[in-house]
Amino acid sequence: MSLSPQTDGLADLFALRGAVPIAMDIVQPAEPYLDTAGEALRRRIYLTRGEAGENLCLRPDFTIPVCLHHIAKDEPLPRRYSYRGLVFRQPRSPDGPRELEQAGIEDLGDPGLAEADARALADALAACETLGVSTGDLDVVLGDQGLFEAVLSAVGLPVGWQKRLVRTFGEDRQLDQVLDALSDPSAIPLGDVTPELLDLARAGEEGALIRAIRERMEEAGLPPHSGRSPQEVAQRLIEKVRAADGKLNAASIDLLRRFLSIHCPLSEAGAKVRQLAGEAALDLGRALGFFEARILALKAAGVDPALIAYRAAFGRPIDYYTGMVFEMRPVGGGEPVAGGGRYDRLLTLLGAREVVPAVGFSLWMERLADRRAAVTGGESA
Repeated sequence: MSLSPQTDGLADLFALRGAVPIAMDIVQPAEPYLDTAGEALRRRIYLTRGEAGENLCLRPDFTIPVCLHHIAKDEPLPRRYSYRGLVFRQPRSPDGPRELEQAGIEDLGDPGLAEADARALADALAACETLGVSTGDLDVVLGDQGLFEAVLSAVGLPVGWQKRLVRTFGEDRQLDQVLDALSDPSAIPLGDVTPELLDLARAGEEGALIRAIRERMEEAGLPPHSGRSPQEVAQRLIEKVRAADGKLNAASIDLLRRFLSIHCPLSEAGAKVRQLAGEAALDLGRALGFFEARILALKAAGVDPALIAYRAAFGRPIDYYTGMVFEMRPVGGGEPVAGGGRYDRLLTLLGAREVVPAVGFSLWMERLADRRAAVTGGESA
């Protein structure tokens, strides 16, 4: 794909924003993705083996390689990185593309979390403008996993239930199913789990349960990383068993559904969440204060919160996100042309010695080129 003037301008924009350009290898170690990215991305990865038998993959995104690069180089913080190149994912449909071009910025180590969040969203909008797609031609939706987790905790959910709901955040159908199960634990499917495994799960014997599951997987001839790890299976079985032995009262379920039904301009969202919390006597602590601080930071960054939709149930199906998430789609629908979010736990999971706050965004270059062509009546570059 040849560079157009717009894409030349993107590099200038990234440099103006203080982002250092870096190049990542196409072949990456697979374990970081398998361990941290979640099922939605994991099942789309192209896996292969290295000469020493190690698990490798074709690069499915840039966030993890950028973080690994930063950890290896031990650069001073805060630091912003920019990238551009191909990512490789198994298509959702038979005729879908197997490789797509992405560009973006990863913003690491800025202690001003609200300002960094606002900057990521503002820079993503500016990048779309640079590539010929105006803000007025985009529908922008924002969610906040941190605020969702605060609501779950304030409602008084057991930790196991909180984990189950957080894992389904952004998957409306699955989230609804878990809420249904919360109100009727007898509906939780335990499948054909053997009595031995159920007894270990009920006793909370996670170590013994992991060993038993690993033995069964080996007996069945399942290769490593063919699906969930024995530890993941064990943890989820323990959570399911605990959930099946308890229930949440109807008022709490209704409160969760009321929160998740909030869908309004971001400029109105703080007041709506605060009103719900007041009516239900929920203490959302710092999460709500931070949510409102981010709205102010967006205004300071030149982004009108009234033009962004807040949807309390909106998330992105990648496990390493921890806070704000957002996507931008063409007005009227279509595939996302940009998206991003906060992932404060990822660098620690990848081996960083201390917690590194992080936020970033990526652009889908072909989709933006196609949208620019559709709007202007020209050819995509």
